[in-house]
Amino acid sequence: MSDPITAPGALPPPAAVAPASVVTARMRETAEAFEASFLSQMLKPMFDGLSTEAPFGGGEAEGTWRGFLVEAMAKQTVRAGGIGLADQVVAQMLKMQEQGQ
Repeated sequence: MSDPITAPGALPPPAAVAPASVVTARMRETAEAFEASFLSQMLKPMFDGLSTEAPFGGGEAEGTWRGFLVEAMAKQTVRAGGIGLADQVVAQMLKMQEQGQ
């Protein structure tokens, strides 16, 4: 005979359910990651045409690592407040969650 608490398909105990603040924080984190990815894609074309020639350019290495620079710039922009995309994404995620309940 199986224990109803550990039976496959059984609901987790109430203590195992994440509090709303944790869920909202994870939504915010996901939305900010999405905004950083979006900004990275938007910034990428700005740097595609830049020359990496001397005396101030880094040559081939600069071109190789440029993607990491663009990604870091996008993440920093989000940390500084972003463009408001993460706020809109979180609002829509919360609205979808409320409709599902």
